[in-house]
Amino acid sequence: MIDFYTAATPNGYKISILLEEADIDYTPHFLSLAEADQKKPEFLAINPNGRIPAIVDRDAGDFAVFESGAIMLYLAEKFGQFWPDDAKERSVQVQWLMWQMGGLGPMMGQLNVFKRYFPEKIPAAIERYERESYRLFGVLEGQLREDGYIGEAYGLADMACFPWIAAHKWPELTLDDYPKVKAWHDRIRARPAVERAMQVPPRADVASKDGTEKFVKGARSMLA
Repeated sequence: MIDFYTAATPNGYKISILLEEADIDYTPHFLSLAEADQKKPEFLAINPNGRIPAIVDRDAGDFAVFESGAIMLYLAEKFGQFWPDDAKERSVQVQWLMWQMGGLGPMMGQLNVFKRYFPEKIPAAIERYERESYRLFGVLEGQLREDGYIGEAYGLADMACFPWIAAHKWPELTLDDYPKVKAWHDRIRARPAVERAMQVPPRADVASKDGTEKFVKGARSMLA
């Protein structure tokens, strides 16, 4: 059993997608970032960096794993799902997972900060991160095959990149100039496991964290 600690962020949805796609038994625990749950001692005991997501593998002596990419690699290797036998294809998946972690996620994350959350609008910062986000969209556009995925088959890299691309409207970005990225996004969004995963947790605001967890468990069993 995997205990999964998360919130409604792209990095959190990366893990829920893998858990659902690989049909791994897990229990979700939702942290309120607004209430700084990720900074409380009980969570810092799991992830000393105080960020979501994190997991605890109850079948491995309560082994804790943090950092979204590390979690994906741990789960894929342990359960033998989306972990290619071919060394080159496995490397392709890991390379693009690292690309998302070092580029796509941080650049879009900083754009969100300066465009949506920072109290003072700094045009130079907004322009810098917007330009870099679009550059990375172009890199992904060049990698994707027609009607295909990042690697030879749907894998960890697609699951990692998808939630960030899916969130492109929040910082007011568009996919109009990236037709392969748009088609790839739509193809992944239509997968039943992704539909379930994008409700863990639900993206709509709710008043009660406990109510959210109960709702998701119920919804997940109905959709499975």
